[in-house]
Order: sequence, then structure tokens, then C-alpha cells
Amino acid sequence: MSSRAWPFTGGVVVGMTAGWVLAQRRLVYHRRDLFSPRPLRRLAALGFLAGQGGVDTVRLLRDYLAWERQPMLRRRAQGLVERLETNLE
Repeated sequence: MSSRAWPFTGGVVVGMTAGWVLAQRRLVYHRRDLFSPRPLRRLAALGFLAGQGGVDTVRLLRDYLAWERQPMLRRRAQGLVERLETNLE
């Protein structure tokens, strides 16, 4: 490799690592915001979880359904649970 390729490759690796770390932190924030006192944050967290899959997400949403009192957010979460369960089968 040329002398310019090494710094470029190192920059790409550092950038990808930093992006991965930030994405993992964002996942934690969104899961925590699901039980936020602010309804708009809960709605945003539901939107994020709509793109996730897996048994853990379904379990989290079931806990959320037991906790949530606003009808609109409950309907959104119930629809997500049903869709995710269908995809898991």
C-alpha cells in the first residue's frame, strides 16, 4: 500500500468503530425512552422498535403494554406486537 492508503484505512476503521459505538448507545436510549414520562418520546421509541425484531423486543413491548395508559400509544404498541409475532412465526 502507498503511504496515503494507511491513514485512509485507519480513518475508515476508526470511523466505523465510532459509528458502531454510537449506534449501540442510541439503542439503549430508545429502549429507555419507551418508559419516558413524555408521550412524544414514547411514540418515537415505538417507531424505533418497529424496525427491530426478535423475542426480546416483543417481551419489552408486552411490558410496555401493561404500563402504558394512553389509548393511542397502546394501539400502536399492540399493532407492533402482533406484527412482530407474525414475523417470528
